[in-house]
Amino acid sequence: MLVAAAVCPCPPLLVPEVAVGAAPELAAARTACADAIGVLAAARPDRLVVVGPAGEGERGPHHAGAIGSFSGFGAAISVRLGTGEPQARPLPTSLTVGAWLLDRARWAASPVAGLGVDEALDSARCRETGREIAAEAPRIALLVMSDGSACRSLKAPGYLDERAEGFDALAARALGSADLAALRTLDASLAHELKAAGRAPWQVLAGAAEGAGLDGRLLYDAAPYGVGYFVATWS
Repeated sequence: MLVAAAVCPCPPLLVPEVAVGAAPELAAARTACADAIGVLAAARPDRLVVVGPAGEGERGPHHAGAIGSFSGFGAAISVRLGTGEPQARPLPTSLTVGAWLLDRARWAASPVAGLGVDEALDSARCRETGREIAAEAPRIALLVMSDGSACRSLKAPGYLDERAEGFDALAARALGSADLAALRTLDASLAHELKAAGRAPWQVLAGAAEGAGLDGRLLYDAAPYGVGYFVATWS
């Protein structure tokens, strides 16, 4: 059963060595992520699963010991997901950022695994995946790596789309209140048009949380680069 969840953004810019001069702009987000991971640790899970969007060839399970790198973003930094023997298949970027957050928090509360999710995965399958994860151990925690729309400003990766602000506001309210129904009804087509990489991971979370009775809290909600970034905890 799911006992706790943390939702964190997954831009490599969270890593100061990647952001370089822009590092202070996401300082509040880093602090919120650290607080969210603290909530996960306090729940004393038997197992932590890091879930995030992944491209072709990166989807599916990633075992403890899998390694991710930020070398493609200009920083010679590698991180390992939990503890274990190094795995041949590298982590997708979203899980690499998640592994960096856990390493930064010196995570030792439970074994860790990862799951890369297709951003186009339909809602029903997302929720079923979440239910499967929640059944893996008596006390499961999720670290959900995810971004909102990438269309909040003229300089955003997806340019300005007037629908983006409303989409992100709905997502923020749902994540901050653990509103499973609202997350289930997020429109996959609209999310794709707005380049919102978090829709599928959020719906995995919604499936995992069914029957868990968790309360939500929104710790961070901003769009510093025209991309919606949220940090929330469920416990």
